[in-house]
Amino acid sequence: MQILVRTHHPEAAQLRETVERRARFAFRRLKALVPRADIKLDDINGPRGGADKRCRIALRTDGAGPVVVVSVAKDWRCALDKALASAAHHLLRAWRRNNTPRRQQRRGSVAQTASQYETPLGKAA
Repeated sequence: MQILVRTHHPEAAQLRETVERRARFAFRRLKALVPRADIKLDDINGPRGGADKRCRIALRTDGAGPVVVVSVAKDWRCALDKALASAAHHLLRAWRRNNTPRRQQRRGSVAQTASQYETPLGKAA
């Protein structure tokens, strides 16, 4: 699995190894479905503070289509953890949806089919 981490913020650049390690851990069971993950860390409003750290994860998946998850939190690790959890949950649901056998629908209900072949009582066929 290829992981690309992009950021322009110096604090987030120091977390590059941590981001890669946590992403590999989060997708360890689903790495066959995810050949590439793009993780972007942004500081939305600069030095003013508040819940302004944004983590955007874009996954290119085999079978589930592209998955993009965005999380905003007060610090980088919380934003990353929320986004990773959400992306892993979405991938797992998509994988289960594609791999569970579906029930075949009948063309007509049993009652409709049986009523076509019945003869009314008291009348000869």
